[in-house]
Amino acid sequence: MILDGVGLRGLDHVGLTVPDLDEALAYFTDVFGAVEVLRHGAYAPRPIVNEVNFARDREVRVAGIAMIRVGDQLIELLEYVSAASAGSWPSTSARGGHHLSFYVDDLDAAVDRLRSAGVDVLGEPLDMGGAEAGPGNRFVYLRAPWGLFLELVTYPDGKANGQLPPSPRNAPTSDDIPPV
Repeated sequence: MILDGVGLRGLDHVGLTVPDLDEALAYFTDVFGAVEVLRHGAYAPRPIVNEVNFARDREVRVAGIAMIRVGDQLIELLEYVSAASAGSWPSTSARGGHHLSFYVDDLDAAVDRLRSAGVDVLGEPLDMGGAEAGPGNRFVYLRAPWGLFLELVTYPDGKANGQLPPSPRNAPTSDDIPPV
């Protein structure tokens, strides 16, 4: 492994570009119980730093950044001001397309609550197939108001023939973890 011996410990956070930081914070708080743990105000990096260090447009400005915690996971929300920041979110099958997945114990109750709250739930929960199949192993996709795709999953007895236990069900909730 290339990073052997450097102390690689795992995933620290996922960063997502959002069109409106306050809207995204409200959405993640309302839907997933996110807790804001830190926030950066607006700033304008030097053009060369944008281009070389961050692979961004040279003239982009940062409108704000917030780090949130959902369960024991950190998600960084970034809002930029740039002519290139407009446009649509990539589909999940497009290059750069992606989604975030959250584990829930009761998928049907979660879907009912989300729909009652006006959240865009895409279709009905589906059974997991292939190596992920198992009794009660199901998933469903959601779409945030700005286009981000999200997924809810449940696999009460594990998946991949027991190689992935249902441990996320026992992960601490945001209520159990103090803000950083």
